[in-house]
Amino acid sequence: MGRGTLRIYLGAAPGVGKTYAMLSEAHRRVGRGTDCVVAFVNHHGRPRTEALLHGLEQVRPCEITHGSALSTEMDVDAVLERAPAVALVDELAHTNLPGSRNAKRWQDVEELLRAGIDVISTVNIQHIESLGDVVESITGVGQQETVPDEVVRRADQIELVDMSPQALRRRMAHGNIYQPDELDAALSNYFRPGNLTALRELALLWTADRVDEYLQQYRGEHNIRTTWQARERIVVGLTGGPEGRTLIRRASRMAAKGSGSEILAVYIARSDGLTSASPKELAVQRTLVEDVGGTFHHVIGDDVPAALLEFARGVNATQIVLGSSRRKTWQYIYGPGVGATVARESGPDLDVHIVTHEEVAKGRGLPIARGARLGRARIIWGWLVGVVGSILLSLLLRSLENGPGLANDVLLFLFLTVAAALLGGLRPALASAAVGVMLLNYWFTPPTHTLTVQDPENFVAIVIFFAVAVAVSSVVDLAARRTHQAARLRAESEILSFLAGSVLRGETALDALLERVRETFAMESVALLERASDVDPWTCAGFVGPALVARPDDADVDMPVGDNMALALSGRVLPAEDRRVLGAFAAQAAVVLDRQRLVWEAEQARRLAEGNRIRTALLAAVSHDLRTPLAGIKAAVSSLRSDDVAWSPEDEAELLEGIEDGADRLDHLVGNLLDMSRLQTGTVTPLIREIDLDEVVPMALGGVPEGSVDLDIPETLPMVAVDPGLLERVVANVVENAVKYSLGGEPIAVAASALGERVELRVVDRGRGVPDEAKERIFEPFQRYGDAPRGAGVGLGLAVSRGFAEAMGGTLDAEDTPGGGLTMVLTLTAAPGRDQAQDRAVLPAEATS
Repeated sequence: MGRGTLRIYLGAAPGVGKTYAMLSEAHRRVGRGTDCVVAFVNHHGRPRTEALLHGLEQVRPCEITHGSALSTEMDVDAVLERAPAVALVDELAHTNLPGSRNAKRWQDVEELLRAGIDVISTVNIQHIESLGDVVESITGVGQQETVPDEVVRRADQIELVDMSPQALRRRMAHGNIYQPDELDAALSNYFRPGNLTALRELALLWTADRVDEYLQQYRGEHNIRTTWQARERIVVGLTGGPEGRTLIRRASRMAAKGSGSEILAVYIARSDGLTSASPKELAVQRTLVEDVGGTFHHVIGDDVPAALLEFARGVNATQIVLGSSRRKTWQYIYGPGVGATVARESGPDLDVHIVTHEEVAKGRGLPIARGARLGRARIIWGWLVGVVGSILLSLLLRSLENGPGLANDVLLFLFLTVAAALLGGLRPALASAAVGVMLLNYWFTPPTHTLTVQDPENFVAIVIFFAVAVAVSSVVDLAARRTHQAARLRAESEILSFLAGSVLRGETALDALLERVRETFAMESVALLERASDVDPWTCAGFVGPALVARPDDADVDMPVGDNMALALSGRVLPAEDRRVLGAFAAQAAVVLDRQRLVWEAEQARRLAEGNRIRTALLAAVSHDLRTPLAGIKAAVSSLRSDDVAWSPEDEAELLEGIEDGADRLDHLVGNLLDMSRLQTGTVTPLIREIDLDEVVPMALGGVPEGSVDLDIPETLPMVAVDPGLLERVVANVVENAVKYSLGGEPIAVAASALGERVELRVVDRGRGVPDEAKERIFEPFQRYGDAPRGAGVGLGLAVSRGFAEAMGGTLDAEDTPGGGLTMVLTLTAAPGRDQAQDRAVLPAEATS
């Protein structure tokens, strides 16, 4: 038995009408024939809520003695024994009394759901566990009864019961919620207008977040990349500079102007892990983003504008906030900058805001906490200071009549070497030391203008100078390399953390993982290849990018995964140090692929089980529904052949009529079985042509009693592109089904209307109707609903009708008839080239009442 579904009515405060809405829904379901019972409802003495309990079956609660008082709780065992289709359980966050089956009511609900019982429940926003502190800060009242967020998030349906604070306070003033002696205290404390407004906003935002989760899931499943501006999402581009705090605060103020806005701060680092950002500053900005209710993201990409736009479109953002460039005027010769590029490439679906700040045009500077190796400009300056500076220094010292002396000369050259090491690293510093030794020996060490050293002390000074220069250069270079390694390890740890999280979350989207590989390593294309054995050709299991890599040998980078699987990347050659992270991605891709195949195999097993169920139902149908008319035919034939009885002409006519009716029933049943077999094997090939509905529908009504159908097909209706034979079968089956279930002999309505590019044919009956949870089940093979007699068929009519409708490119769905009953809606494709101006909707009176 499958797990039941959970529907929750969520309210901002007590008294908004959650229980009233739940009981009203129960009455609607009972009216449609659903087995619905009240497992536990507390009406709190509210007359209108109590009145709705009348007419609903209630499971007797269990009585528990607590202290000296006798209280009631939901009897879980009684509900499980009753096993209704739907159970109503009020106050999901309620704490059960000691001695109950479970500590919390939501645990009772979990048991009902596991037993296959659908549950309708209620909860207030203040009872959601993660919001307890927020609600207490608003109202000053702590919440003792809470329900875990995950329980509410797992609900199949969440319906917000909304009411304005003024309306709720009026309802309280009328005595509909609290007793008169409690009214003044409630209105002046918890139910103040400010409290109710804040709680209402909290409930609306929480519900909007759940809706947003469903939207993101839908966009991911359908690979939708364009922006849907359903809500404001503000992406803040960070560089790691101090202006990031200003941008975050500005984005927070923008988000505050529109309820439900979301802030996503993103820092983009180079794919090789190199960055000039201060890790300390990034940590501060991450904390600030989280404080204003946003999220921080770390993205890797060499092209910063492209990576930023890709991230923004990937999260369905509507706005991007960037800071004005910190570059000086002369630095614009290198390009227009990130802000201008993003604004130019953003397109019409993204608004780009350039925010000024105190760091504009001050240059990027050299932060103390470097997170990268030395840049190209610094290396050039290192060479200039170390080599050219040494030459200029020697010329300056030679121009002096009385120089500072050899010891001071050595210190000056050593200063230039240290400066070259700090600016350019090891090589410029070594070059500076070598040039300094040559210049000191040639110009300032007696005998001058020669490379010989006469005084041993001078020789020692020169050697010490060179040794100190080399040592300082080595230390500076080692520090730069260690900083670079730390930056790389940090990037790798974040990537590995992402992979570990995806494993724990059970994510199975292979394309999304390959896209992450492509973005992380700045590749053009990524493919997961596999083969059955060493001699078999490679096949593609997953691929992203503009061009497919057919073999690992054709790729710029390939990462084997076992003996017969490989991750192939094209675009550039990766350094060996990146292959460790790439190996982790490859292993995760193999796991995701295996998981997808397990899901597919589970689906195949489900289909086999469904096939077995259909075969079992077919055997039951053949053993009963087909044998019944055969038995009638055989009995009539045996009676006619009997010589013991002299049959009158009337008796013979009656027996022959019985034989004919039985043969017709057999023909109908066998025809539906053959049609179902054709649909399941995919051998139905419709012959589509243009035809008017009024040429087909009247012919399909030949099998129903005269006067049982009101037909309304306008002459101005456009032609439809269908297979006339299949359409006739569909309409005949649907109409016969509607006549069979219609109550009181009231005729059913068959009406058509044009809606844009489609034409709808509605078959409206006034029967008992079908509950929402059974509307799809009635289209399954061998399904009868309600108390249909066994001889009425094998339950294939609607299944065959939907199959034929979909084969013609149409749909067949069931809707409730206003006022009671069921409406079958057959949607067909209108023939091309019709006059749209002539289209007008024609609906039956029963469907619009």
